[in-house]
Amino acid sequence: MQRWKTLKKKTNNEFRRITGIKKSTFLFLLKVLKPAWSILRNSGGPQPKLGLEDQLLLTLDYWRNYNTYLVTGANFNVSESRAWEITRWIEGVLITAKALRLCGKKDLLVGKGKYEIVVFDVTECPVERPKRKKTVRRKNKQKRYYSGKKKRHTVKEQIAIDKKTSKIIATSYATGKTHDFKIFKESKTHIHPDTAAKGDSGYQGIQKIHPNSQVPKKRSKKKPLTTVDKKQNKQISSDRVIVEHVFAFIKKFKIISQRYRNRRKRFALRFNLVCAIYNLECSG
Repeated sequence: MQRWKTLKKKTNNEFRRITGIKKSTFLFLLKVLKPAWSILRNSGGPQPKLGLEDQLLLTLDYWRNYNTYLVTGANFNVSESRAWEITRWIEGVLITAKALRLCGKKDLLVGKGKYEIVVFDVTECPVERPKRKKTVRRKNKQKRYYSGKKKRHTVKEQIAIDKKTSKIIATSYATGKTHDFKIFKESKTHIHPDTAAKGDSGYQGIQKIHPNSQVPKKRSKKKPLTTVDKKQNKQISSDRVIVEHVFAFIKKFKIISQRYRNRRKRFALRFNLVCAIYNLECSG
């Protein structure tokens, strides 16, 4: 079965609806994978059943639909174990590519002119309930992953976005119980004084760490919002709306939006790869 021969005839819009990415992004990922593919082909042994294009399509199909490896392998006429091997190999090669690396938290300390406004926000991905252990040390592991907001066990992901280019700069991760502002502090994210930071109401107190920051003002029973406060909150929400667009793209891949069934230690790798692909989409 050669799906690439069928899909490459599709329009760009249809191709994106099926795989989740543009055709130009797919071709770029192939270019990144080809050097490692050549080494693999010349190492001897039996030739792989699927070509490089179909192996990349299999990985994207796994991220996009998040079926089991058994179902994904059956769709590409390979075994369950082979589907797992292909996905792991593709992810391993892509994560080491320089073209798919995020700028990182150190880039936020670059002087004036690099980033004018950086927007922060947190999203949550459901995970399977951690197993309860009898040992005291891991007794409260379930509580650490339980999110009071979502009423289930989750992993939280914080992203920093450049408002000008809409690209993701850095990511951070924490358990579902961790508060948004606590994630910011524990991630040791430092921002240049000339760069403005904006977040939602979950980042109350960020002004103490970074004075050049804005968060929406909360009203109280005795202190209602003034007209100026409402106007300022509206402007902050307008600047932050780009984050929702980013999350909408990321969560097209159901491996991020649905309950994560795999081991959590590989979740950050996959989330970073999807973020890097989003940055490629912005550039293209």
